[in-house]
Amino acid sequence: MDRLRAAADCVGSWCERNGVDAADALRITLVVEELFTNIVQHGYRGSGNGTVRLALALDGHAVLLVCEDDAPAFDPRPTLMRVPGDPDEPVETRSVGGLGHLLVGRLAEVVGYARVNGANRLSLRFRRGPARP
Repeated sequence: MDRLRAAADCVGSWCERNGVDAADALRITLVVEELFTNIVQHGYRGSGNGTVRLALALDGHAVLLVCEDDAPAFDPRPTLMRVPGDPDEPVETRSVGGLGHLLVGRLAEVVGYARVNGANRLSLRFRRGPARP
């Protein structure tokens, strides 16, 4: 997962160069790490063969993130705000997985998903300042 660390470092550097404060940079980095990990583990099935492309841009009081990969088609939008399983079930007996999607959905606004030229393209917006409730 050296590439994950490199991607996170690039996001942090971009945020610093563009005046994005530390709290916002952390939210963006957490989302990038979650997306990257899911793409590698589930989209590319941990093979290490595959590409994840990230683009960041400022948009007024927001940061836009576009994440693209060439894995099989997957639109994560339906799962991004859903609590997986029974939220009242004890942690010890809950099934593993799904909370990362919830994290992404809580930290970013999903702008859209498209399958473009064989690639998944997920677009997210991060409002700068206090995180959404």
